[in-house]
Amino acid sequence: MVATLLTEIMLIGLLGIGSQWIAWRYRMPAIVVMSITGLLVGPIFGFMNPEEDFGSLYKPIISVAVAIILFEGSLNLSFKEIRGLGRPVFRISTVGAFIAWILGSLTAHYIAGLSWAVAFVIGGLFIVTGPTVIMPLLRQSKLKPRPAKILKWEGIIVDPIGALLAVFAFEIIAFLTSANPDGSALLLFFAASVFAAILGWACGRGMGWMFETGNIPEFLKSPAIFIVVIFCFTLADEVMHETGLLAVTAMGMTLANIGISSVADMRHFKENISILLISAIFIMLTASLQVETLLQVFDPHIIGYVILMMFVVRPISIFLSTFGTDLSLNEKLLLGWIAPRGIVALTVSSYFASILGEAGYEDASIITTLTFALVFFTVVAHGFTIRWTARKLHLSMEGRPGTLIVGSNKFTINLAKSLKKQKAPVIIVDSSWERLKLAREAGIAFYHGEMLSEQTEYHLDTIPYDYLIAATDFHSYNALVCTTFIPEYGRTNVFKISPYNLVDSDVNSTVDKVGGRILFKEDVSKEELTNKISSHYKFRQTAITDQYRYKQYLEEKEDESILLYIIKPSGQIKFYSEEMRVTPENGDTVVSLTPPVKEIKKIRERIENQRNENENGNGNESEK
Repeated sequence: MVATLLTEIMLIGLLGIGSQWIAWRYRMPAIVVMSITGLLVGPIFGFMNPEEDFGSLYKPIISVAVAIILFEGSLNLSFKEIRGLGRPVFRISTVGAFIAWILGSLTAHYIAGLSWAVAFVIGGLFIVTGPTVIMPLLRQSKLKPRPAKILKWEGIIVDPIGALLAVFAFEIIAFLTSANPDGSALLLFFAASVFAAILGWACGRGMGWMFETGNIPEFLKSPAIFIVVIFCFTLADEVMHETGLLAVTAMGMTLANIGISSVADMRHFKENISILLISAIFIMLTASLQVETLLQVFDPHIIGYVILMMFVVRPISIFLSTFGTDLSLNEKLLLGWIAPRGIVALTVSSYFASILGEAGYEDASIITTLTFALVFFTVVAHGFTIRWTARKLHLSMEGRPGTLIVGSNKFTINLAKSLKKQKAPVIIVDSSWERLKLAREAGIAFYHGEMLSEQTEYHLDTIPYDYLIAATDFHSYNALVCTTFIPEYGRTNVFKISPYNLVDSDVNSTVDKVGGRILFKEDVSKEELTNKISSHYKFRQTAITDQYRYKQYLEEKEDESILLYIIKPSGQIKFYSEEMRVTPENGDTVVSLTPPVKEIKKIRERIENQRNENENGNGNESEK
């Protein structure tokens, strides 16, 4: 066991973030790595048991973390995002959820052997997917926008609905089995649900008004949001258990749709907090499981239940609920397969296992095992297959990493053509139709609009693009674009054309210190690149092999050549930058901007003449 609670907290954080890093480094599903890590340090090797070690703090910590994660996810649910997808999202979240509840309850009764009462409670709970499992999968899979948005909206909206359905089923059971039936408990349930939704809306509107009127300073906005989220969740949950999830979802959606710029500014910070919490909570939950629970998973009834939930219940609920919508068959197949269960199912199931057990339902003792089995198998199966399934159904944006270029000019057009030849996605964004004429004539994909505009965020699909290059005529604007998109693309994937020029290199001494990395070389400005294109410089590819190594290539290349990017055998592209060391290896291809053939001959003649002059000079000195 871990020596102290402080050491355990440190270890949980280290294991969670370490699991995320391993998943990123080796392109594995993060939720799978976190689940396996938690099982290894918990029930398998017995290094820790957070539920026992944290004592009475365990459940409140988990509940607050789930509330913050769900709020952060709902903060991304802008109605503008699902224009044209409202009907499928609504049908899946209502009709689909109801069908999944009924079918899941029947499966739990006839296959898992649960009583009708317990089956309907657990059937309502198991319709949830949730942002804790959906968001990591969407980050790694690069789905096309339509199925990605539907999965995200379903996961966040259905999370509180599933918990409320379980509560509703329990209240119905208590009403029907009571010796003196009293409908007041049911009325209280509906009243508490309405109260939670109104509370969430009021908190969202209130915080929005405080932000708009400047009543909260910038440095207090993020802390204030988090405290209000916890207040909103706790108050609703004290009125009735599990309605707090509905309250924070309503609060997040309200803030997402009232157009407050401050909320967008905090979004990346909250996303980082959410990732940290997901990492820690997955480790805590899986490490707290008992060995007996793991062994029970292999019961044939439980395995049969999980298989039917994955291969029968989910597909039927999706196909029936989306009948008559404009979703394609491939989209329905993908949505019918991807439905991993996560933290909400694990946390809420433990609550119902205890209260159903206290109510006299002995079969409630296997709820925790049943929940873990469904969570683990769906997480593993969907985590490892979502990318493959999306590719097979042609719903994936997989391929060579794409590049989004801001600014249309002669150089960026030719750079885009070069990338397009490598079959890499590329698009040019500019607010001028006149400048975009070059892109139209060259057959390059383009978007007309202001890159920093809110409208661009909703209309421009940035999923296929891993790199961003700011190459407009205005160096301060390039720096601003890079600074804005660093949180989204990552600091190593955002570049700007050098702000320096040969006339006055001190003009933009401040601009070069902010924003993204300088592309290619510091002394190569946009003007120089454009002039080289006008002088008929060409994009050339050179393969690095055992016979022709990179060192030899550097020795023989012309001084006027500019190294642009390298292409890995896997298709990965890496841009040259003096702030990042790029060293090609055998099998890589170097793409450079080189002088035309005639210019090369002139350069070589000039070098040869200079060499001869040096030799003659040395000869004359010797004679003397």
